Amino acid sequence: MRDPHEERASIPHPQGDGPPGDGSGPPGGAPVAELTVADPETLRKALGPQDRNLRHVAAAFGVVAGSRGDRIQIQGAEEPVARARRCLLQLLELAATSAPVRAQEVEQAVALVEGGEEVRLRDLHADVVVVAAGRRPVTPRGVNQQRYVEALRTHDLVFAIGPAGTGKTYLAMAQAIAAFQARRYQRIVLTRPAVEAGERLGFLPGDLVEKVNPYLRPLYDALHDMLGLEKTQELIARGFVEVAPLAFMRGRTLNNSFVILDEAQNTTHEQMKMFLTRLGFGSQAVVTGDVTQIDLPPGVRSGLVEARELLAEVPGIRVCTFTEKDVVRHPLVQKIILAYDGARSNGAPRNGRREEESR
Repeated sequence: MRDPHEERASIPHPQGDGPPGDGSGPPGGAPVAELTVADPETLRKALGPQDRNLRHVAAAFGVVAGSRGDRIQIQGAEEPVARARRCLLQLLELAATSAPVRAQEVEQAVALVEGGEEVRLRDLHADVVVVAAGRRPVTPRGVNQQRYVEALRTHDLVFAIGPAGTGKTYLAMAQAIAAFQARRYQRIVLTRPAVEAGERLGFLPGDLVEKVNPYLRPLYDALHDMLGLEKTQELIARGFVEVAPLAFMRGRTLNNSFVILDEAQNTTHEQMKMFLTRLGFGSQAVVTGDVTQIDLPPGVRSGLVEARELLAEVPGIRVCTFTEKDVVRHPLVQKIILAYDGARSNGAPRNGRREEESR
């Protein structure tokens, strides 16, 4: 493949000879920018089935685009064309590697260009956190996730705060597995507070462990996704992985462990202080949470909100903040978060009270 950066200069096309598929030719004689790709497999992979990825990029930046032979043509106003071209260059670079180029990678490329980031999509996919046997590699999906991964590699205590779907817990779990496999830690400890979001533990069947297991389900799911069910069960049975409610951490010292506290927005002052002081020699802790989804009783301040204020400037501690732009779930999730944030900023109450504690 010719280096995509050696692209042809933008050239005007005569009326009626516009990008394939537009059916009408370039309106007003607008210039058409071209990229030439010598490797047909790289071009096919980047454009997607029936040029699906190309159409996605064109719609995202408001341009007309098509492919013809070994060329990609982009037409529109100067700035949107330039941004669409940068996005396609990102996809072509990624396509030249073994990484897949799916709808989610196209969304990543669009987000990088729209955010003005200098990070290359190819480099994000090359930054592998962990690869489990028979599983897809876990890599950062954006700039903030890459910074978060770097913090996980360099700090003994990391706070990850942001909305659902930004990879806070999943990447922490991936780093925990990678560090455990590299024998940097002897075990992985996963915990979260058993605070009800409208339900009551007393109505659930079974003993205390059985009652809190539904609250720990997301942690099990992440383990199963990376290691598989059998390997997860083996590590838990042998004591190398412990999944427990936060209350079970009291009075313990966690040495040589990678510890993750999930859903930390639902900790109280006492619980957060108790957890942070469990950290022993040779251990690392990650605290994740979303301060817009606090389920504590009215008048009880979130331990995560307080810790963020108290510890943000302490050497050795890193606070990573995510926004709705970092959501890597279904595209609708980002829109849902924005809608709820808009309602909250307009003073809409939640559960009969305003969310002062989430500010």
